[in-house]
Amino acid sequence: MIFTELTTDLQNELKKELAQIRFLLKKNPAMGYTRIVSIGKEVGKKYNINLVVNFPKKGRIEEYEMYGKRDLSLIIDQSVKRFPIDRELIKQKAKEILGDVETQDAYNYEDKEGVRVFTKNWKIDILPHSVHIWTEFDEKVTAFCDWLMENAFLMKKK
Repeated sequence: MIFTELTTDLQNELKKELAQIRFLLKKNPAMGYTRIVSIGKEVGKKYNINLVVNFPKKGRIEEYEMYGKRDLSLIIDQSVKRFPIDRELIKQKAKEILGDVETQDAYNYEDKEGVRVFTKNWKIDILPHSVHIWTEFDEKVTAFCDWLMENAFLMKKK
């Protein structure tokens, strides 16, 4: 449930500051983006996670109602190179929770490992030290990310 709690917290903080963010984006887009990123970092600190709010496609920064609901990077521990569980279990769980998705091993070099879960429209990149979610967080994506946080990153709710 850490992912659910983290994203809810992020969405609430972004919503609280939305008027200021919109003002900054109109006046100086770089300052607006910087404020969004700093809110993500502040929220992430509470969970001991480097939380990065991404805007990978042009125009997404103007979709205010989607802030904190898609395209996040959660960097948990840069030093970790291997998952505490078998990659096959991550791929199996992805298919079980998310349904019709493709999975593949990814980033497997220099004694590192990773898993990519994807459809033709979106992807989730899972590395032993981070997860990068390039889609909207619906019920299934949220459930899968909650499972990942607990099982692949060993993060439990306090």
